[in-house]
Amino acid sequence: MKAIEQKLESFMFNSRWLLAPFYVGLVLAICILLIKFVKEFIAFAPTVLTAEGSEIIIGVLTLIDVVMIANLLIIIVFAGYENFVSKINTDENEDRPSWMGHVGFSDLKMKLIGSIVAISGIELLKAFMHVESYSNEQLAWKVGIHMTFVISGVLYAVMDRLGSKDH
Repeated sequence: MKAIEQKLESFMFNSRWLLAPFYVGLVLAICILLIKFVKEFIAFAPTVLTAEGSEIIIGVLTLIDVVMIANLLIIIVFAGYENFVSKINTDENEDRPSWMGHVGFSDLKMKLIGSIVAISGIELLKAFMHVESYSNEQLAWKVGIHMTFVISGVLYAVMDRLGSKDH
């Protein structure tokens, strides 16, 4: 029985490698975001001299939006891979981010909700820059969805804090 238990536990432990293709897919998603960023930048750059201030702000916010999503993906890839699959061996590379190896599952969730709130805030700001293009109902939905993210983030942080006191 002990041999069967050992084989079963080894099988389950090694099954963590099934997550590796998911992380590779997220790295490929970052490549897609790079293409989106370049496309947005190429469309935005020629308008800088002739565009109004609000248009420049919206263009920059769009670029920031794409960057934040890419940053979020890299955090998820690094932290998720290290937490659930295997430690990433960087041979003490000087460029290794200081947070790598220190972001736990709870920290990862907090970074995720924080990024979602920031991205939602940018989208809301872009909507308010073109407030005339939206109906009051559409704006109310955007604010409502953003506030849902904010409140969810705060409640999650409170629950996380309360839960960590028990440990």
